[in-house]
Order: sequence, then C-alpha cells, then structure tokens
Amino acid sequence: MGDTSLTRYHDSIEYLFGLQKHGIKFGLNSTLRILERVGNPHEKLRFIHIAGTNGKGSTAAMLSSMLREHGLKVGLYTSPHLVRFTERFRIDDQEVKPERILKTFDRIYETLDPREVPTFFEMTTAMGFLYFAEERVDWAVVETGMGGRLDATNVIRPQVSIITNVSFDHQEYLGYTLSAIARQKAGIVKENVPLISGACQPLVVGILKATCYKMHAPLYLLRKDFKVRRNGDGSFMYQGLRKRWNSLDVNLAGSHQMQNAALALASLEVLERRGLFSIDSDAVQRGLVRVYWPARLEVLSRDPLIILDGAHNPQGAEALRDALRRKSFPYRKLHLIVGIMADKDIRGMLKTLLPLAETVIFTQPRYVRAASPEMLRRLARPFLKQHYVIADPASAIEQAKRLAEPEDLICITGSLYFAGEIKELFGEKTL
Repeated sequence: MGDTSLTRYHDSIEYLFGLQKHGIKFGLNSTLRILERVGNPHEKLRFIHIAGTNGKGSTAAMLSSMLREHGLKVGLYTSPHLVRFTERFRIDDQEVKPERILKTFDRIYETLDPREVPTFFEMTTAMGFLYFAEERVDWAVVETGMGGRLDATNVIRPQVSIITNVSFDHQEYLGYTLSAIARQKAGIVKENVPLISGACQPLVVGILKATCYKMHAPLYLLRKDFKVRRNGDGSFMYQGLRKRWNSLDVNLAGSHQMQNAALALASLEVLERRGLFSIDSDAVQRGLVRVYWPARLEVLSRDPLIILDGAHNPQGAEALRDALRRKSFPYRKLHLIVGIMADKDIRGMLKTLLPLAETVIFTQPRYVRAASPEMLRRLARPFLKQHYVIADPASAIEQAKRLAEPEDLICITGSLYFAGEIKELFGEKTL
C-alpha cells in the first residue's frame, strides 16, 4: 500500500470514527438510502442474520467456517473490531485489505448527501454489504451491532435468523426490562423466515413465539427442537432437527461454545430443509475444528499461561466462570486482570468472577468509557481477597507475571475494547 493510499486510508478511518460523535441512531431509513445510492447491494446477497446478547460472534464464526469448508465463498460482518478496522469485514476468514475497503468507502462517500450525515455503524454496514456484493460471496453471515429491530443490519432479508440468547446489556438503548430487550432482538424476525434461538427464559421464549406466530416464521429452540450434550472426552453430541453427530469438536474453549455450535448446526439444517444447502458431515467437522475467533478464552502465552476473554456483561462473565471452574485450562491458582467499561454491570461481573481468583489486578483501558481502577476496587470490596490497583495495563500484566507461579493461570477480561488493547500489547499489528 503506497504512502498516498495509506494516507487516504487513515483519513477515511478518521472520518468514520469521527461519525461516532453523532452517537447511536436507531432506524433503517438512513442505511436504506445509502444502499439505494450504490445500487442496493444487499438485495443481491443471501444472508444469515444473527442477534443476541452474547455468542453472536462465535456463532457467526462457526457458520462462516463450516460454510467455507463446503467450498462456498463466505462473507462475515461483525463488530466491534479488536485492533484493526478491517477485522469487521472478512471473506473466507481473510480480512479485507485496507486498499480494498478504501475503494468501497470512496464509492459510498461520493454518494452521501451532506444534509444527512450517517452514523459510524450505518456507514460501515453499507460498506460491508457493498464489499460482499462486489466480491460475489455465496453467503453473507451478518451480526447485529446492537439490539435488532432498529439495527442498521436489519435492512436485509435473510434465509435464516438466529437469536443466540437474551439478557441484560445496553439497557440505555434497548430498554430496562427483559421483555423490552427481547422485543428489540425479536425485531430481526422476517415473514416466513425461520428463527433459531438458544433463549431459555419463559418470558423471552414467549415473546419469540408470539413474534414468529405473527410473522408466520418457523421457530426452532435449543433444548426443545435440537439438543447438545458434552461427552466425557471433551467432544459433544448434537441431536438436531434431522441430523445427529455423536462426537464433534470445536476449536473454541468453554462449554458455552457447544451451545453456539448447536445454533450454527441447526441453522445449516434449516438451510438444507429449505433446499438452499446440502450438508456434508466431513465439512461440518472440519469447519468446527478450524474455526478461530479472537478474545474468547484465547491463549496469549503459555509461559506463564495467559488467556484473554472479552466477557463484558454478567452473562459473559458466567460463561467465563464456568469455563474456569471446569478447568478448560489446567491451573493451580488464578490471577485476574480486570478492565471494564463504566456503563456496564460492574458489580454483577465482579461478583461472578472474583471468588475464583487468588489475586485480582484492577486496571484501566485507554477507551474513554473505561471505569477507573479505583471504581472497580470500590465496587469489588465485598468480594476481595488480595488485590492491586495498577492503572497501566502493561504494568498490570507484568505484576501478574511476577505473582504467577509455573502452574498458575493469568486471565485478562472485562471488555472487548480492553481485549483489543491487550492484543496490541502482545504484538497484534494495527494495520
């Protein structure tokens, strides 16, 4: 990438992030107008649409990997990115090149109406759809940014929709009750388009059933219509709508990933039932074994053993806690490094994780919304054992290394934004 192109790329990224000052704007009209000006690329694509509080990215990555192993060209659109903006746009698990996404940005930017400034997410969503259409992907796997009903991605008509689960997060935007949040997520349901869900709360399931009934959309629920069970050797059994696999392995740690895998597998079964896809068992197994998704119980170092997890709400913390309890990684003592955004349920996360730890180090990501280490320490007071307050994440990691004995585990967690910063510290390139 030449100096001029590199400068233009950085200018484009600066413009996009500058759009964040306009905040979050719910609604579909702006995204639809942007797409219309570039030829409605979303109308040329076959989509799988994924919403939910947790597990969207992992489920999307598994679907992308399994479809790719079937010999298909697969686009994957996710958010947020951890280190590089280009992480948001992948085809066959390869990030878009900066010069390619610059071309896509230019194409859209030159059509913008100066009287109608888009939000960051509206612009990036349009870029993703245009990029996938121009590259003629066979399938586009798309993760919502937030909620569902008024999320910019909801301009699409998918072949199957997924709602991984529903719990409390982003309440200031989605509502302060579980029913309000569930209704927002259920907004991705389209007429006659099947919905797959791992939701289990009776209130949430009732809302999903009512929405699907109204939209004539078939509903398939984990634990009712398809099931998953862990085997003694760490593999899992999947009993699906028609298919059954007795022993599958997935290359993502944590028992919660078996549930995400079940949602992905059920979605493939629905596509096959609709005549859109033919399942090859070997390709399914290869796809699950080869899937990669960063900052989800990701091993950063083995000497000492350091893992990174982007848990950022109580449900994510519970999944991390369960993985640590079940010794997905063998360890004698656990040392936590925690950095959390101030607008999250900090007390709920700390209550879940801190009882497992020998020591905890409170630190502060550089992100503007980050909670101060002193705030974390204050909220953690009822659950504390030995703790340290070290604002600089790099220094916090060095302190954890000094504390850790050879058989110990260091776990860094609290936020996906924090996870991106940590990956940079461990050598992940920013471009």
